[in-house]
Amino acid sequence: QVQLMESGGGLVQAGGSLRLSCAASGYTFSRHSMAWFREATGKEREFVAGVSASGVTTVYANSVQGRFTISRDNAKNTVYLQMSTLKPEDTAVYYCAKVWSEYSAANFSPTLYDYWGQGTQVTVSS
Repeated sequence: QVQLMESGGGLVQAGGSLRLSCAASGYTFSRHSMAWFREATGKEREFVAGVSASGVTTVYANSVQGRFTISRDNAKNTVYLQMSTLKPEDTAVYYCAKVWSEYSAANFSPTLYDYWGQGTQVTVSS
C-alpha cells in the first residue's frame, strides 16, 4: 500500500534552517508529482511547494518563495523541503502529499492529492 513518511521536523530559532524529508513507498514514485502542505493551529491546510515527477518543474506559495526549496531523488523515492530563513509564522505541521494522476502537475488544490503523510511538526521560535 502507499505510504508517505515525513521526517526532519523540530524546533529552530527564527532565521534558522531545517530540511524535511518524505520517504514514499507502495507506488511508482517517479511517475507522480509531489507536494508539501502545512497546517498551523487554527488555520486551514495550505500549499507550500510542489515538484513535478521528473523534478524539473517546481512551484511555490508566495509566502515561502525564495526561502524554501523543494526537490526529489527518484532513486531514493524521497522528496525534500529545504527551509531557510525560517520565521515564527512558518510554525506548523508539515505534510507531504502525492498527486493522484500520473505526470499531472502539482498545484495548490488539496483535491489533487490522494495520499498524505502523517505530518512532522516544525516550530520556529522568535
